Amino acid sequence: MQLAFNILKKITIRKLFNALKLYLNFIVSSIFKSSRIYAKPISISIEPTSNCNLHCPECPTGTGELTRLKGNINFNIYKKAIDELSPYLINLILYFQGEPFLNPDIFKLIEYSAKKKNIFTATSTNGHFLNSENAKKTVKSGLDKLIVSIDGTTQDIYQKYRKSGNLETVIQSVKNIVFWKKELKSKTPFVVIQFLVFKFNEHQIPEIRKLSKKLKANKLEIKTAQIYNFKDATDLIPQNKKYTRYKKDETGKYKIKSKLKNKCKRLWESAVITNTGDVLPCCFDKDAKYSFGNISKNSFQKIQNNNKALKFRQQLLSDRKKIDICKNCTEGLF
Repeated sequence: MQLAFNILKKITIRKLFNALKLYLNFIVSSIFKSSRIYAKPISISIEPTSNCNLHCPECPTGTGELTRLKGNINFNIYKKAIDELSPYLINLILYFQGEPFLNPDIFKLIEYSAKKKNIFTATSTNGHFLNSENAKKTVKSGLDKLIVSIDGTTQDIYQKYRKSGNLETVIQSVKNIVFWKKELKSKTPFVVIQFLVFKFNEHQIPEIRKLSKKLKANKLEIKTAQIYNFKDATDLIPQNKKYTRYKKDETGKYKIKSKLKNKCKRLWESAVITNTGDVLPCCFDKDAKYSFGNISKNSFQKIQNNNKALKFRQQLLSDRKKIDICKNCTEGLF
């Protein structure tokens, strides 16, 4: 209820009208195979940084496989995007690849969207940089939602995925946030502990439930993991089918459970902006292979319906299976 109330407080008539227009646009586009968008996105992800301190084996940043330019987003690029889209945005996710709190301007970014532009603002972190001082700044920044990844309740299990990570540091970070929320009499950020389920940690689900309550987090999210390297999938994919996105085909190889329909509302309702300002179709385009344009050079409105964007959405509406980044997508599965 608290989270829903915080979102509702930031919705204006203009934002609501845009959202209705957007979904009507999506329905019409799905029926008539029209790739043009006549409304602005209601949700957007902006990448504070593409750098990370951990080496998670299924993350292209952690494995060093991310080939695009590393670094922090320039505040002017961020401001330009927010200024144009803020009248329509309901939700802003300050995260894509990388660890957001490695950007020294992270609190400035949050404050600009959450306080100055009244956008529901969330971020996701591995929890290694929220000492008492940063936790206090986070609470004071106006951040609405904070997701903290804890993928194990013991150090040996936790570090199997969060390589180079320290579980006690992360647990203390959650405690710091909860402490400063109480100290500053703040209801935000809404604290979510996220637990990615793998074969090696699925037995700890009961323990993470207990830990989440003990830490006084607002919510625990048990989440399925995205797998890139199917050669090692046997050691990663949980035995409990409830917690996996994948199944074996007739040859014994793993494949995504969902069927790729020739439509995807993500392409209409949201977008991703990288640390360098590239506008991407969605969060599955990790390497910015399908960049529609750069927000520092053109307005989002121009980029949204330029030839690259129209062609990409037309391909999705006609034969989505030919788009490689769609092959691991779970849209409509959960």
